[in-house]
Amino acid sequence: MYKFLQIIVWPFYRLFHPIKIIGKKNIPKGKAVLICNHHSNSDPVILATAIFRHQYFLGKKELFSKKFNAWFFRKLGVIPIDRGSVDLKAIRACLNVLKEDKLLTIFPEGTRNKTEEALLEIKNGAGMIAVKANAPIVPMWIEKKAKAFRRNKLIIGEPISMEAYAGLKLSNEILDEIGEKLTTSMLNLKDSLNK
Repeated sequence: MYKFLQIIVWPFYRLFHPIKIIGKKNIPKGKAVLICNHHSNSDPVILATAIFRHQYFLGKKELFSKKFNAWFFRKLGVIPIDRGSVDLKAIRACLNVLKEDKLLTIFPEGTRNKTEEALLEIKNGAGMIAVKANAPIVPMWIEKKAKAFRRNKLIIGEPISMEAYAGLKLSNEILDEIGEKLTTSMLNLKDSLNK
């Protein structure tokens, strides 16, 4: 269903939401955790139409509260997560996606950013999952909130290896270190769009 909808939606979405994609070559051929800033509910569609490999998205469990929605999102490969607790079931599902050399996409702010800040605090989940799966993290940045007929940009940064953390106990200090690295990489992408 994912590929079918991707093909159907792509031409219409690009017509109404034109976007320039920078750095598409930075998407690895194998497994990777993709992270991106989060403006609106349109962001997953932007990423799905920009990157033609199947992405498995993490989505809040509230999206699955109705039967049809739960069926639809599961068919697309969305993994429900309880943001209020350590959701081991969701973590296992993420690791299984990466074990199969697929792409896992996470909005590491944990929610849409409705503030004046460029980026909310990065949660530790993306770093923890990437280290456990020995998968690189690819930072991305969507320039603006999607609006009809407004040109936008998506910049995809170079993969960040997690190999230096392999075998280490993932303490809060290490996860915070990874989070700071990811925050810096995402903000650097933002700044590069303004040059």
